[in-house]
Amino acid sequence: MTALLSSLQSLPEFQQLLTNLDSPLIAALCAAIDPLPDLVELLKTAIIAEPPLLIRDGGVIATGYDSELDELRGLSQNADQFLLELEQREQQSTGINLKVAYNRVHGYYIEVSKLHSDKVPESYIRRQTLKAVERYITPELKNFEDKVLSARERSLAREKQLYETLLVTLSTHCQQLQQIALSLAQLDVLVSFSLCAEQFNWSKPDLTEENLLQITAGRHPVVEQVQTDPFIANDVYFDEEKRVLMITGPNMGGKSTYMRQTALIVILACMGSYVPASKALIGPIDQVFTRIGASDDLSSGRSTFMVEMTEAANILNNATTNSLVLMDEIGRGTSTFDGLSLAWACAQQLAAETRAMTLFATHYFELTQLSEMFDSLVNVHLDAIEHGDKIIFMHQVKPGAANQSYGLQVARLAGIPEKIIKQARLKLHELEQQNLQHNPQFDLFATAQPQAFEIQPHPVIDELEKLDIDNLSARQALDMLYTLKEKL
Repeated sequence: MTALLSSLQSLPEFQQLLTNLDSPLIAALCAAIDPLPDLVELLKTAIIAEPPLLIRDGGVIATGYDSELDELRGLSQNADQFLLELEQREQQSTGINLKVAYNRVHGYYIEVSKLHSDKVPESYIRRQTLKAVERYITPELKNFEDKVLSARERSLAREKQLYETLLVTLSTHCQQLQQIALSLAQLDVLVSFSLCAEQFNWSKPDLTEENLLQITAGRHPVVEQVQTDPFIANDVYFDEEKRVLMITGPNMGGKSTYMRQTALIVILACMGSYVPASKALIGPIDQVFTRIGASDDLSSGRSTFMVEMTEAANILNNATTNSLVLMDEIGRGTSTFDGLSLAWACAQQLAAETRAMTLFATHYFELTQLSEMFDSLVNVHLDAIEHGDKIIFMHQVKPGAANQSYGLQVARLAGIPEKIIKQARLKLHELEQQNLQHNPQFDLFATAQPQAFEIQPHPVIDELEKLDIDNLSARQALDMLYTLKEKL
């Protein structure tokens, strides 16, 4: 109640601050904020300035609010003075150095040392005997005890009754209080928007009826605040013809950040906020769909791949040409060729049929060939460069497809032992060679990684290069074929 009172008391000043702002929305919100002066006066009168947390022990209702409560409290509060006067009178009349005291078990009593027990008047009634003292009660003290203890109980009961009446009164203002809270919450959001726009150099987006999305120097509003290095801003461009950005590049290169910042900029603009970009032109986005991150749903018995496919199905079934779609690493949860095939088909559907504005991040470099089939699909990549044994992420979006993934370099950054990195390089070379021999038209691994070491020519290739075919007889050629096959 005191917190509510504090809030209501600040509303008039709050409204005064808002009156000079030229904004129909803020004017409407301000008009919906009723300071409720009658309720403020009631709470000021009824509740003490610093009440206890619980009503159980009383002391919540202010003095002067209820005359009956004040009278009952007066009996309790004046008890100390009465006891002091009684103690002085009894000492004078008996000549004994006695004292009047109270405890919860025995109530009020007169305590006399056993040295003076023979001087105790006959009107004293023994209540308790202890080792060194005797405790007595008198008819006057007993009457006072009944009156005071009764007053305390009645005082607490009265206070609880008044408190419950206050709650009933407050409940009649419930709808007004909720409206005030809603208006303040909306104003709070607008203040947050304005603070972010001012402090973090956000700009006002332009909204258009054209089916496009164009962001210049866009930034991620959270990442740029938490990282120590300067944030690398990037552009996004969609129009009627350009509908899908196929994004390639290394892990940790910034693909997911680039996608997420685009969605956040769109959502902020649709909420009425300035956006973390130097410029933004945004068409009528109807929905934002995302397929980002890897997670399973164990409670429902759904694997990571099943969750991924369910989310992809929702996108493919519901996205429209006015939707923004984020597809991150679709197909990675199953076998290589299954995943690649699914990713290919999803990208093809989004580019040719759905034509939603799509950011499609992938490590399947084969998908970059879709740009040759669909004019609506454009390849971009997040740049990275090698420096010695290290990799430097530039976080800059550039046109065209990436030519390598740098997976082994990222593994080294993560702390994978060098021995395992070397074994992985050998296996990678073996897989690339096998794929070139068996699937030359569908080169799955050739562009997946850089050549991390110098490849030594096979001895058979050396023999073939030295061979003078024009001067070989048929018999010599056959013998040479057997020899090469044996070496192979």
